[in-house]
Amino acid sequence: MRIAVISDLHLGRRDVADHFGHEDTAFLRFLRGLEGNFERIVLLGDIFETLTSRTPGRQAAELAAARAAHPELVRRFARPQYHYIHGNHDLVAGTVLGAPEQLVLEADGVRMLFTHGHHHDWVIRKARWLSEAAVWTGAWLRRMRLHAMFRMFQALDVRMTHATPDPERCTFQRWALARAHEEQADIVVTGHTHLGMKVEHGSRLFLNSGTCSEGQFSFLSLDTRAGRYALHTSW
Repeated sequence: MRIAVISDLHLGRRDVADHFGHEDTAFLRFLRGLEGNFERIVLLGDIFETLTSRTPGRQAAELAAARAAHPELVRRFARPQYHYIHGNHDLVAGTVLGAPEQLVLEADGVRMLFTHGHHHDWVIRKARWLSEAAVWTGAWLRRMRLHAMFRMFQALDVRMTHATPDPERCTFQRWALARAHEEQADIVVTGHTHLGMKVEHGSRLFLNSGTCSEGQFSFLSLDTRAGRYALHTSW
């Protein structure tokens, strides 16, 4: 089976706080390219941005606004070829759209676990309100054009994920491999960190899809028939 994975688009309502950074027509060309080359496309969380409303606590309304702002992409995502898993920025999609928090696929003798990865973060697990408040504050920094301060917030968020290519130091990878062990998966595929990676851990493989926000293109290709797994940062 040939599978493509994209995550962390952060599609918003097209205001100044929107992180997506693509013209929808250009991103549709990218999706058509994936559709022509892969049997399945996994949308691995934070597809929509629902935490940046002008007043807090309006995730369902923000999800509706984001979907209304990107109708062609939403129609594409509804095709049977796509599988949508929610993350922490689009957590409400679990309730509103029925998006699960993980997906397990088996093909050609390979068992794969797909999960966004936000459950690794202790702040999200123990004090989700604090994490969501930080995202909301960051959106207001963008609206006020305090970009240097916003970048400081972003850098702090990246450090808190404890994600690094070094498997000895990366607690995110250790968490993901533990989840793979629980699900008896050969491959664990994550998003969340915006840091694309491919790291072998003995008989198991850790993959991260990076991000398609802020104008970037990043995706994973999984070919279970050929045993080829790769991270791509352009198309």
